Amino acid sequence: MTFVVRPATDADWPSIWPIIKEVAASQETFAMEAAPNEDAMRASWMTQHPGRVVLACDEEGQVLGTANMYANRPNQGSHVASGSFMVAAPARGRGVGRALVRDMIDWTTKHGFRGIQFNAVVASNESAVQLYESEGFRIIGAAPGGFLHPALGPVDLLMLWRDVH
Repeated sequence: MTFVVRPATDADWPSIWPIIKEVAASQETFAMEAAPNEDAMRASWMTQHPGRVVLACDEEGQVLGTANMYANRPNQGSHVASGSFMVAAPARGRGVGRALVRDMIDWTTKHGFRGIQFNAVVASNESAVQLYESEGFRIIGAAPGGFLHPALGPVDLLMLWRDVH
């Protein structure tokens, strides 16, 4: 299936918010409140320029996933990108996450980043880890038990890296 990845606008927030609420409620993949405040979450997710927020949509325009991307650190660390990805539960396993990751790789390449670093990927999120590794990321470290999973207890938080050429 083909997905259109496009920049998000403020008008897209009503389509993004349900995905964030769903991911937050599961408490399985992001270190965040199970019921986050919408205004605070909007301010956090809707990354401003020079970062960006994108949507993955199906042929009918339905929003299936979202990502934000930005410099991992300011100043001397601004040559390394980072980002976050969320896919609506019914769309998982269909290539939405891959479309978002590939879009980020393209964006970082075009904007002169030298690498992409994910700071906190939950190790039990095996589908995400497999996706990232298949797109050229490698695990470069772990915080042992750094994430308290609601069913599994403490699981590792992984740091992943991908060179950008």
